[in-house]
Amino acid sequence: MAPPSPRRYVITGAPGAGKSTILAVLRERGYAVVDEAATDVIAREQARGDSEPWRAETFVEAVTRLQQERRQRPVPTGATVQVFDRSPLCTLALAHYGERPVPPLLESEVARIVAEGIYRPRVFFVRLLGFITPTAARRISYAHSVRFERFHEQAYRDHGFELADVPAGPPEQRADLIERAIAADD
Repeated sequence: MAPPSPRRYVITGAPGAGKSTILAVLRERGYAVVDEAATDVIAREQARGDSEPWRAETFVEAVTRLQQERRQRPVPTGATVQVFDRSPLCTLALAHYGERPVPPLLESEVARIVAEGIYRPRVFFVRLLGFITPTAARRISYAHSVRFERFHEQAYRDHGFELADVPAGPPEQRADLIERAIAADD
């Protein structure tokens, strides 16, 4: 008999909200964390010489493929919880924010994860800190990140997810809030 599937939680929010830092804390605490796909697609394409890979027609589809691949990887032995840095609904928000067509692959992936209940219905929505720290992959202004945040909220709400706010604060406190909510969801 196969072991039960782990409970899959999504941590989302606009670029620069502090998701990666919170996830690093959760990883240190022993959680099985699945890294964000978009950042890695950007890094891979930048390494190949494309300075702005998010402008490519194939960007949204490449992110969706990597998200699928990561979700299908074997779960670490003994892990009963997986925490995802974003989901395909974030990629849908990205397509809408960028006024791009939604590729069929993303459309079918969103329909599948909703229909199959792949992720827990409560999504942890990390609120912006009030500033943005630019990186090679994050070249967005704070004002654009605030706008992007609304697209994320709408994508999850439109698909029946409950948003659990993770307000600005120190990473450890934010991770504590998430950890308590996960424990209460047992």
